[in-house]
Amino acid sequence: MAKIGMIGAGSWGTALAAHLSRCGHKVEIWSIMKDETDMINNTHQQSVKLPGVILDDTVIADTDLERVMRDKDMLVLAVPSAFTRSTAASMARYCRYGQLIVSVAKGIEEDTLMTLTEVIKEEIPNCEAAVLCGPTHAEEVGIGLPTAIVAGASRKEVADYIQSVFMDKSFRVYTSPDMLGMQVGAALKNVIALAAGCSDGLGCGDNTKAALITRGIAEISQIGIAMGGRPETFSGLTGIGDLIVTCASMHSRNRRAGILIGKGKTADEAMKEVQQVVEGVYSAKAALQLADKYEMEAPIIRAVNRVLFGNERPMQAVEDLMLRDSRIENSGLEW
Repeated sequence: MAKIGMIGAGSWGTALAAHLSRCGHKVEIWSIMKDETDMINNTHQQSVKLPGVILDDTVIADTDLERVMRDKDMLVLAVPSAFTRSTAASMARYCRYGQLIVSVAKGIEEDTLMTLTEVIKEEIPNCEAAVLCGPTHAEEVGIGLPTAIVAGASRKEVADYIQSVFMDKSFRVYTSPDMLGMQVGAALKNVIALAAGCSDGLGCGDNTKAALITRGIAEISQIGIAMGGRPETFSGLTGIGDLIVTCASMHSRNRRAGILIGKGKTADEAMKEVQQVVEGVYSAKAALQLADKYEMEAPIIRAVNRVLFGNERPMQAVEDLMLRDSRIENSGLEW
């Protein structure tokens, strides 16, 4: 049995807490909001963000960060990506040397273009930062539906340990040394999912969705490889796998927000209606900066930014994408 501190009581943190407790581990959850910790302790569920998922009564929640972090084999950092740095800074004073921290949020920090494990290491240099990500909706993990995911770490023994803690009959865990590629795929797929949602909101069809997914993974791969990620990663669970599920499922808050934007809502209106953090809105600007930095064309990422922040109509963005200059599909192929 492992002792685990879940830092964050949102839908994903709660789903992972439910899963880990089913695996026989001792889980404590931290939230900065007392109403959340009271809800979990009194009703054994996060009824606002993940209704219907009942937590084992051994799972307890607390607003005391130091207490939740104390003597833990693993800390799982599950706050939204925009709060990763501030939360890691608060954790630093209580973190013992070599403490394993597993990041499960998805995003690229806008100001620095750092991955979340890089942010964690900058704030807590003495920790062991790792990542867990893949095509995993909280709503399905919370109730134990079969799921596959990837544990990434700089050392094989660390990835193997994370795999051993999380893996069971409903939660298959693979390992990877490519933390950078995993996190780029996990962050940028949310931007493409906004485009896929806009397409649905406009009433476009399956053909459009297939084109967005296929050309979207091409953009993600080009940027990720330029940053130093491995090509194989983008054809795996944290690349095309995560992109497919986020573009296709109504569990995806990014797709749902995109649908609302396609129907005429602003980004702010869409986020308020979804009532959860829409990571793609925060990652879109970072994605555009990365495309500029590595001199990538990235037409879908640029179109999403124009719609979100430049007042371009979604249908105009579709027309702009369709009427781009003619080109070969894969420049690596020769006639």
